[in-house]
Amino acid sequence: MARTTSGRRPTVKDVAASAGVSATTVSRVLGGSYPVSASTRNRVLRAVRDLDYVINAQARALVGGSTRTVAFIVRDLVGPLFAYIGQGVELQATAEGRVCLVCTHHGDPDRELELIELMRQQGAEAVVLVGGGLRTEAHVRRMAEIAHSLDRAGSRLVLCGRPPIGADVPATVVEYDNEGGAFAVTDYLISLGHRRIAFVGAGEPEHTTTGARLNGFLDAHATRGLEVDHELVVSGNYDRESGYRQTRLLLERGAGMTAVVAVTDVVASGVLAALRDAGVRVPEDVSVVGYDDIPLSGDLDLTTVHLPHEELGRAAVRLALHRDEYALDQHLKLGTHVVIRSSTAKRES
Repeated sequence: MARTTSGRRPTVKDVAASAGVSATTVSRVLGGSYPVSASTRNRVLRAVRDLDYVINAQARALVGGSTRTVAFIVRDLVGPLFAYIGQGVELQATAEGRVCLVCTHHGDPDRELELIELMRQQGAEAVVLVGGGLRTEAHVRRMAEIAHSLDRAGSRLVLCGRPPIGADVPATVVEYDNEGGAFAVTDYLISLGHRRIAFVGAGEPEHTTTGARLNGFLDAHATRGLEVDHELVVSGNYDRESGYRQTRLLLERGAGMTAVVAVTDVVASGVLAALRDAGVRVPEDVSVVGYDDIPLSGDLDLTTVHLPHEELGRAAVRLALHRDEYALDQHLKLGTHVVIRSSTAKRES
């Protein structure tokens, strides 16, 4: 960074002296919130370039009430679904003239809360939580407290891909029909004649994503008057290795499933690999479906549930930043639908 003749970093006063204007005029030009003449603006911007002056974002927030940043907090940066929704967040934030801050919590709910609080302290205009989250009473209560704290600071908590946490909580909610998607894809398998359907990746029932998808799976059976063999419902993580391991265990136990619902497409890729290694044909012997419709599912020719990834992220930012304009639309639920590919087939009796 450039230094003044005294060796210190340049300040607003230095920029003002170089441009021949007041410090207030410099602030108005940089803040873009007050009209100034073109010649004055050009002199100020020239002085900023010459001195290599860097705007102090925190000082700017004190004057303008915002750092013009949007933070999004996600489980990790390698999960494809998180990445595609996060891309929507970033694209909309950029279109709105904001800068994105990205944080990861790696599945630690306490870390998630810490990051929200940190972003509040940093003056983020909106804090977007991407993906599902824990739904214990204590976690929801603390999340609600932080939402109120953000609201008092002029910021906004945004739940992107998870349900609301309370009617009186000041938060923007952009979710998708998670349970409905799981119901539809399970019902599709049942319509093909499958009766012994495994669910791989049940995970924690308190987690909003896995809980909703498991509920949809169970409700599809109940609606058809079918019993679920709970030995076919196995827990796991959201990765390929978990899908592979749990499928091998089902095969070793002789579970006799004719179809598998994987909690995500990534988990489904592990299911497919395990079946292939065991010499089980897909879909002739076992049909397989996933969830999310990430590009990987097309490569695998996998039947799955499509989510509007980018629109989830875009809508989250749009509604949060323009909440006065969209005051009556702060809870948006987007639809899902089944994408049928060659990994599923009718069950021959």
